[in-house]
Amino acid sequence: MMVITVAIFGNLASEVMEQDDLTVLDLHIANWFNANHFEPMTSIMMAITTLHTMPGVIVLASAFGFYLWKRGQVYWIWALLLGVPVGMLLNVLLKYIFQRSRPVFEEPLVTLATYSFPSGHASAATLFYGLVACYVMIACKGWSVRLGTAAACAMMILLVAFSRVYLGAHYLSDVLAGMAGSAAWLTICITAISTLRRRREAKSLSNDSGGML
Repeated sequence: MMVITVAIFGNLASEVMEQDDLTVLDLHIANWFNANHFEPMTSIMMAITTLHTMPGVIVLASAFGFYLWKRGQVYWIWALLLGVPVGMLLNVLLKYIFQRSRPVFEEPLVTLATYSFPSGHASAATLFYGLVACYVMIACKGWSVRLGTAAACAMMILLVAFSRVYLGAHYLSDVLAGMAGSAAWLTICITAISTLRRRREAKSLSNDSGGML
């Protein structure tokens, strides 16, 4: 999973930096949405994008963290802390590395001065909802709950990404890179925390066994 998502991100970054065919498609899609936006779709997309600003995602992550704390899920709390806030900061760092300008229109729906690649909203949504989906897939036994949660989380990630393109805040490649990069980081975080948990549990069992001999 990590290898695939890193490869996707690398390919997108290469296309953007070299101004290849993908950037032409980016412009066509951005201009089409800017010329064809309508109500109530615009208001709905604005609400979705507002909910998933950095403060909004921090509130959502804090609520999920409280839920994990109430259930005594210490390792998942560590995964949340490492995955979401750190992942969002890494995305900001990537913006300054690539320094891609945002789409420009004569009549923009939103105006932002920050860099465009990769999308922070798409990144944050992937980090948060991806972690929620992973937790439910592992912690819950019912397949209906697992699949339903995974589908709902995937839908939210796609809606957030779509809202950024629809509103003209990002190009298509920006949101794809945000999702791919964050999926790779989330995979690293969950793998690292899972490895730490298994080692500590193995060490604890070893100590218990040694005490019984």
